[in-house]
Amino acid sequence: MMRTTRRYAAETEVSPEKSRAEIESTLTRYGATRFMYGWQDNAAVIGFEVHGRRVRFVLPLPQASEFKQQPGRGRKRTPDKAVEQATRQRWRALALAVKAKLETVEAGIATFEDEFMAYIVLPSGETVGQWMAPQIEQAYQSGQMPPLLLMGPKDDS
Repeated sequence: MMRTTRRYAAETEVSPEKSRAEIESTLTRYGATRFMYGWQDNAAVIGFEVHGRRVRFVLPLPQASEFKQQPGRGRKRTPDKAVEQATRQRWRALALAVKAKLETVEAGIATFEDEFMAYIVLPSGETVGQWMAPQIEQAYQSGQMPPLLLMGPKDDS
């Protein structure tokens, strides 16, 4: 018999606001010099600066359309409570992820760049993960490594 796993904090009662405040407090404790939070439509975002690196996490927020049927029963249900619960769960998971990454760095298990690389914001405004994903896909599709990056644009002076 196959056992299904439960999502972390699937039944949490901790509000998104409390989780966000916990993330900010954790970041401050580990040396963050900046913190921001915002939301739009179906996502929330946190951004911060640590060790001179700007980092951005985008948290997809659950949508009512995901919860129109009760799991396993096919009966329609009011999605409001399910959306609220899923939102609380996702914020708890983000708080756990940020804390775990920072503690991994603090313990010397990995570097800051190792833990946060995909979320580091590049000068273009996109994250390393957003920039690299198409290149990784292309490398797997073609079997070829992308060309190495040079140090930057040529200096015409």
